[in-house]
Amino acid sequence: MHNLRPLFISIILLFSLASPVLAQDRPNIVLIMADDMNQYGFLRSDKQVKTPNLDAFREKAITFHQAYCPAPACSPSRTAFLSGLSPHKTGKYYNGSKAWETDIMKEQETMLEWFQRAGYTTYGYGKLFHSDISKDRVARNFPNGTGKAGFGPFPDEEHRTFGSDSRFRGIQAFPDEDFPDVQNANTIIDLLKQDQEKPFFLMYGLWRPHSPYTCPQRFLDMYDVNDIEIPPGYLKNDIDDMPPIPKAYIESKGQQGEFNEIVSSEQKWKEYLKGYFASYSFADYNIGRVLEALESSQFAKNTIIIVTSDNGFHMGEKDRFDKNSLWEQSAITPMVIYMPSSIQPGKVCTAPVNLLDLYPTFVDFGANGINPHKPIDGRSIRPLLEDPNTNWKHPSITYFGKNWVSIRSEKYRYITYPDGGEELYDHTRDPWELNNLAGLKKYKKVKSQLKKHVPGQMLEAIPGRWTKMINGIVTGVAETE
Repeated sequence: MHNLRPLFISIILLFSLASPVLAQDRPNIVLIMADDMNQYGFLRSDKQVKTPNLDAFREKAITFHQAYCPAPACSPSRTAFLSGLSPHKTGKYYNGSKAWETDIMKEQETMLEWFQRAGYTTYGYGKLFHSDISKDRVARNFPNGTGKAGFGPFPDEEHRTFGSDSRFRGIQAFPDEDFPDVQNANTIIDLLKQDQEKPFFLMYGLWRPHSPYTCPQRFLDMYDVNDIEIPPGYLKNDIDDMPPIPKAYIESKGQQGEFNEIVSSEQKWKEYLKGYFASYSFADYNIGRVLEALESSQFAKNTIIIVTSDNGFHMGEKDRFDKNSLWEQSAITPMVIYMPSSIQPGKVCTAPVNLLDLYPTFVDFGANGINPHKPIDGRSIRPLLEDPNTNWKHPSITYFGKNWVSIRSEKYRYITYPDGGEELYDHTRDPWELNNLAGLKKYKKVKSQLKKHVPGQMLEAIPGRWTKMINGIVTGVAETE
């Protein structure tokens, strides 16, 4: 009986968090979201990225090895989990389109608006929506302001490399105080020293490790180019077994010139990786500062902490240095969740989950009897937080346009395209998705089971530059078939 006492205490705590109790008894929630942070610093067995703060945090939290984004780019991913609506219901699949001006989004209660109605104070610092959203609505979601913003500092002309004159493509050192991530962390650290009358939801949106790969010099010094290894997931001619649409997408995208230049020599490729790795470690440093401040604060024993990213990022795999695809490296997102008084510290969960599951999970823990005005998508992952080994039969779904859908189960990734083209990968044998199994008869039943999760109806994409490009690719493939 004595050995069961921690379990009983944890169960009592978990039930109390979701019950109509005094405001101060409900958990505070801190959501830390990096930008373009792939699995390299979290999940790789051959991990090269140095992330001492995240490593330490994982020792007391639950790491989700199969967490995915609802759409593989900043704006649609954030739009989905902040609104609680899947991309296939809003048409927000790409960057560069205005989702929040549509009728469905005007009526949808955001996660932050729900938190406030449920009795929380909301704070947001850094990169948050990454979408065109009215100043009015930003103020409603974050009445205390949104902190410093911007991808900069940007490299000067001399340091702009990798086949583009874009200010986003380069590696250069700058002092700490020049970075919004540092300035926002400073603000949050000060905030955590103050008393709070109500429970709070705080979102810290980092701009790193997104390009440009600028950071303080000490993070660049952490990496010797000679020690960096080319990603094992890169395979020359990997696109040969793809259906026509994804093959045409890769071959037509403007990034191809840059890709070819980067991989033209191992030296250039490793320099690129060094820039990304250094920016990743810089993000780890700032996340660590906030985590340390929380640990030292009066809120340490009653705060749920989530560390994640809006999407993943390819480092050469699938002929890409980008996100914006349905493959594993683009869709997977790091996710680590700390529960106060958890009896599962340091555990790993391999169930496929999605950023879209965050909103319903927060409702599960902090509702105080208040539910969202309208239905929200995703599902609460509370059962997995209570027991990471819980039987979980739900796949994770990622969208990259109408009828561009990826279904990720614990074992397989199934992808389908508008013309019926398919990809299927067995992750127990092929974690880098190098061998497309979709054409083999013996996998017909596997495909059929996974395809059941593809929605029967999906909205057309909201007009924007990406919509025009994707439609052009689909039309071009159809004309040649």
